[in-house]
Amino acid sequence: MAKTDVLKQIVAKKKERILAAKQQISQEELVVRIADLSAPRPFKEAISKPKQISLIAEIKQASPSSGLIRQDFNPEGIARIYQEVGVQAISVLTEEDFFNGSPSYLEVVKNVTTVPVLRKDFILESYQVYESRYLGADAVLFIADLLTKDKLVECMQVAEHLGMDYLVEVHDEKELKKVLSLKTVQVVGINNRSLRTLEVDFKTTEKLFTLIPKDKTIVVESGIKNAQDVLFLKILGASAVLVGTVFMASHDIKNKVEEVMGW
Repeated sequence: MAKTDVLKQIVAKKKERILAAKQQISQEELVVRIADLSAPRPFKEAISKPKQISLIAEIKQASPSSGLIRQDFNPEGIARIYQEVGVQAISVLTEEDFFNGSPSYLEVVKNVTTVPVLRKDFILESYQVYESRYLGADAVLFIADLLTKDKLVECMQVAEHLGMDYLVEVHDEKELKKVLSLKTVQVVGINNRSLRTLEVDFKTTEKLFTLIPKDKTIVVESGIKNAQDVLFLKILGASAVLVGTVFMASHDIKNKVEEVMGW
């Protein structure tokens, strides 16, 4: 399978999943069910701590670049470890076909933690934002490359209406320009992994970081493996790191979190 086809395949599958989800529960029904939920936990606030770098710790079983990462995968158990070790937020990968995720994990994680929960998936339309809120997400990830400017604005407005924070992810200068033209974006994610080739390049962060206004909350994603990486990003001025693979591949998650974050 050519690596460049991965994103296309993920999006095609995701469109099928969205259609199936809508047949199970309509957007109108989601809106009704959301009305009774308690307010979302504040994600941006949790990861914007002055003079320190926050951790958004990820729960995922597999990825197209790494294959199966964790054999004994127990989202509830992992969430409890993250909660105990003191992470600032938890990212839950819910994409089913390429990451072995499930939207149901959001509720599982939410029930055993007190920190904000980010839904990490391939959000293509506002239906999924309502769905995310219904399933327990406090914040959602939007990938700039997957959404036209109009579609991104629409999804952001739905999130704001529902009281949810959102992280908008970019991979290059063109995407960053598009995102920064939308003044309401407060949390920008720089992903060092190309969605098209799956290669990781830390220079992506070095290139894009200086172009982002200081009043934005900047999250760095992908390729963060050790305490040196985190220290480098802290000195650079990043607000938070999103780390998954290195924790998921570890026999002792708690120990690995402490080691990587220097806690």
